[in-house]
Amino acid sequence: MTKGFWQPPLTGQVPKVELKVAVANDDLRKLGADLKSGLMRKVYFLDTVDLALQRHGLIVRIRSNKGRCADAVVKLRPVLPKALPGWLRRDDGFAVEIDALPDNYACSGTLKRRLGRHDVERTVAAGKPLARLLSSRQKRLLTAYANVPLNTLLTFGPVVVRRCRLQLAALDHALVAEQWTFPDGSVIAELSTRCPSERAPEIADETSSALRAYGIVPDDEPQVTKTEATLRHFTPRFATP
Repeated sequence: MTKGFWQPPLTGQVPKVELKVAVANDDLRKLGADLKSGLMRKVYFLDTVDLALQRHGLIVRIRSNKGRCADAVVKLRPVLPKALPGWLRRDDGFAVEIDALPDNYACSGTLKRRLGRHDVERTVAAGKPLARLLSSRQKRLLTAYANVPLNTLLTFGPVVVRRCRLQLAALDHALVAEQWTFPDGSVIAELSTRCPSERAPEIADETSSALRAYGIVPDDEPQVTKTEATLRHFTPRFATP
C-alpha cells in the first residue's frame, strides 16, 4: 500500500489519534464538501500580546456554534500523559489524543467546558472578556502551566468556520472538512478524521490513498495548524505603532 501522509506513533497511552491535513480550498470542492449545509461557528483564541500561552504550549479556544451549545477549551500541546497531575487526568472533561499532521505529530491534552448557546455572543456584545467563560479548573490549568494573569489575555478572532462531514466511497470512515475564513477574506481549509490509536497506521494509509485518487496531496511546505494561522493573522493588530 502507498505510504500514508501521516506517520502517527503506535502507543497504548493515548486512546485516539486525529489525522489532519491542510489542503487547498478547491480540494474541498473536488470531494463534494457541502459546507453551506454544515455547521457554522465562530472561533476565538485567547493569548497575550507576546503569545505567552503559545510559548508555554497552551491553547485557549472559545467557539460559538450556530444552533448548538458553545464551548471553551484549554489545550496543552505537547504533553506527556504520565506527567499530568492527577486532578487533571481524573477530570471528566479532560481528554488526551495525538494530533497528527503530515510532517509532525504531538500528544495533546484538552480540558473542555460546555457553554450555553448564546454565552459567547452575549459576552462579546457586552464588551466583556471571553476569559470569564473559562471554568475554575481551566483557569487552574492555565495557572499551573503558564501563570499568565487572565486580564492580560487578548482576543484573536473571530474566524468564521464552516464544517461538514464527508463520506468517500473508498473509505469506511468519515472525513471532516473545515473552511476557515478570516476577516480579510483569506481562507484556509483542512481535512481530518479521528480513529482509535491502534488503527491509526491503517486509517492513515487508506485515507491517503483515497485522497490521492482525487489528486489531493499535502504541500511541500510545512503544515501550519489552524491555531498558528489565526494567531499569525491577528497578531499585527496588537503591535505597538
